Formats: sequence, structure tokens, C-alpha cells
Amino acid sequence: MDPGTYRRVVGRFATGVAIVTTRFDGVDHAMTVNSFTSVSLDPLLVLFCAEKVARFHDAVLEAGVWGVSVLPASMEDASRFFAHRGRPLNGQLARWPHHRGESGVALFDEAIATVEAATTAVHDGGDHSIVVGEVTALDTPSDGPPLLYHDGRYKTL
Repeated sequence: MDPGTYRRVVGRFATGVAIVTTRFDGVDHAMTVNSFTSVSLDPLLVLFCAEKVARFHDAVLEAGVWGVSVLPASMEDASRFFAHRGRPLNGQLARWPHHRGESGVALFDEAIATVEAATTAVHDGGDHSIVVGEVTALDTPSDGPPLLYHDGRYKTL
């Protein structure tokens, strides 16, 4: 299969956009994802996928806790920023209002939903790891239309 064709085909599936955060050795790490999903109601489980070569990958696995901020349409700039590799870690969250969740991870104040989780399993997913976590906290800090990703572009409802 051609990777370009694959990306075009799976890109037809509209997804929400979120930023996953963790804190390891006193440093905040964050990454834009569209691979976040609910897994189970009993126990409450969620998952996201992290590319193995991303520095976020090792940080989140070491930390064992993470937060998910589901983005509103007004946070497209944050999504783009946290999707780029190699940005400085120091002060990377400063442009967007955020707070610490119960687990100590950063959560964005404008998020339309937040989830905190503790890692319960990590599965091999080719060039990504599938990180499964048990939900430890939930919130809906703001309201508004969600940021979506479809066919290689950001969209809104």
C-alpha cells in the first residue's frame, strides 16, 4: 500500500483534535493528537497514540500520568503549535491559559473537555505506541464548537 494513498483514505474520517500533556522531571510536555478515544466504561479507559520517535513518547511513558484537553475551534493556533517537532520545551505553554489538574499535568482552560489518566497499558502499534489509561479526573471547563480535522485540514461545525 502507498502511504500517501493510505493518509488520504484515513483522512476522510473526521476526528476531534486534542492536546495531550504530561509532566516529567519537572518539565511540561505536550503534543497535538487526533488519535484519542474512549475505550471502556468499566473500568473507565481512554487511549491515544504517540509516535515512538517523538520526545513526548518517552516522557509520557516515564511519567505514567497524562491529561487530554479537547480543543474548541478557537484553539487551532495551539493545535498547530503543539503539532510541530523540535519546539523549545521551556515556556511552551505560556501562550495559552492553563491550570494543573489533580495529577499535576497541564490542562488548557479553554478546552471543551479535559480528561486525566494514569497509564495502565502500552501496546505496540507499528511506529506508534498505543497508550491506554484509566481515567482519574474529568471536566468540561468551557463550551463552544469543537476543532475538527478532516481531509488534511482543520474544520469546525
